[in-house]
Amino acid sequence: MMSILLKNAQVITLNDDSDVYDKCCVGIKHKKIDYVGHYYPGIDDEYETVLDCTDKAVMPGFVNAHTHSAMTIFRNYADDMKLMDWLYKKIFPLEDKLDGDIVYWASSLAIVEMIKSGTTMFNDMYFFMDKTAEACIDSGIKAALARGLSGDVADNDDPKIKEAVELYKNYNNAGEGRIKVMLSPHAIYTCSLPYLKMVAEKSREFKIPIHTHVSETKSEVDGSIKKYGMSPVKLLDNIEMLKNDTVAAHCVVVDDDDLRILSQRGVNVAHNPESNMKLASGIAPVTKMTDMGINVCIGTDGASSNNNLDMVEELRMAAYLQKVHNEDPTALPVDEVLKMATINGAKALGFKDSGMIKEGMAADIIVINTDKPYYYPRYDIKSAIVYSGSSSDVETVIIDGSIVMKNNELVTMDEERIYSEVGRCVKKLIG
Repeated sequence: MMSILLKNAQVITLNDDSDVYDKCCVGIKHKKIDYVGHYYPGIDDEYETVLDCTDKAVMPGFVNAHTHSAMTIFRNYADDMKLMDWLYKKIFPLEDKLDGDIVYWASSLAIVEMIKSGTTMFNDMYFFMDKTAEACIDSGIKAALARGLSGDVADNDDPKIKEAVELYKNYNNAGEGRIKVMLSPHAIYTCSLPYLKMVAEKSREFKIPIHTHVSETKSEVDGSIKKYGMSPVKLLDNIEMLKNDTVAAHCVVVDDDDLRILSQRGVNVAHNPESNMKLASGIAPVTKMTDMGINVCIGTDGASSNNNLDMVEELRMAAYLQKVHNEDPTALPVDEVLKMATINGAKALGFKDSGMIKEGMAADIIVINTDKPYYYPRYDIKSAIVYSGSSSDVETVIIDGSIVMKNNELVTMDEERIYSEVGRCVKKLIG
């Protein structure tokens, strides 16, 4: 395993005190951060690879806490539509034509985009997830993966649930521990109550975390109240699906009782501001959530409802939305939104040793080139990244102590081949 020294960097630790250190060194050995401190004579000789990070910021990699990576294949295919029309008229019919080949290359495309924009870890629910797992292993990225589940009949022989459990048995902790597996009932409107109960039982039986869509739109919540007499949050709580390892995506239309349940159960909320804006789902009450101690992280959602996987854009929009929604410019400040996009996401996905620059933590690190006009003058590097930076400034990406992108060149992936294969897959899918 390569040892790496990053020197002369401006280091954003995102640890408990969120310190920023100038002209600092970060040393990496055996997949872990083994040194954070000032340069001293002879330190270069202690590491095999030395990267001079003058005019660069070093920080934890971004965690995309909710996406559907293979939906890059549908990017720009169906835009400016209502959510249910988009799903049922455009997306679901094409998803029936997917196969493992398409999902592998579409997932690889997503991983290229994520690594190049500074994402070192993501949370995915979709189909043919063994192929997404292979793409993750090939690329070196970290991920929590789940086979999307939907159905009406609770049956132990349900092929989707069997496939989901097999994914867990075959891929949990695969890729030298870089892959984790979850169970993903899609939503209460695509799963019957008996089906949801069965998924909850499987979660308890095999101790597999849950990743699901919750209260994304008003129509979803109204439908739940009409059908079950309660909100989606209360319904899922009643069947014991809400736990401290559950990731609830969206949580846009939630009342105070819902928020109390999410807080009491320790649920992780994946906030997806750009998707929520594009689909006109509403604005999640993120500041209320954080005030109540809920672990809020940030996701992009799929590239067909966003339409990119750019976490820098996402965290900026998260901050702006809360400020305008609360009519308070102090809402969701820089330190908080950066932690949502790093340490909070890593915690939600079960990678509790990632998300900050600290000795002993996993070396999931990005290097950002700040020698750009919009980083001057240099008053506050964290504010500059959130409010004026660009994902294209990410220059080098290190995951689990290995360099996967150096000086904007991917090390583990053949970018041009992936573009070509995706073009082939589009022809196979759409003609």
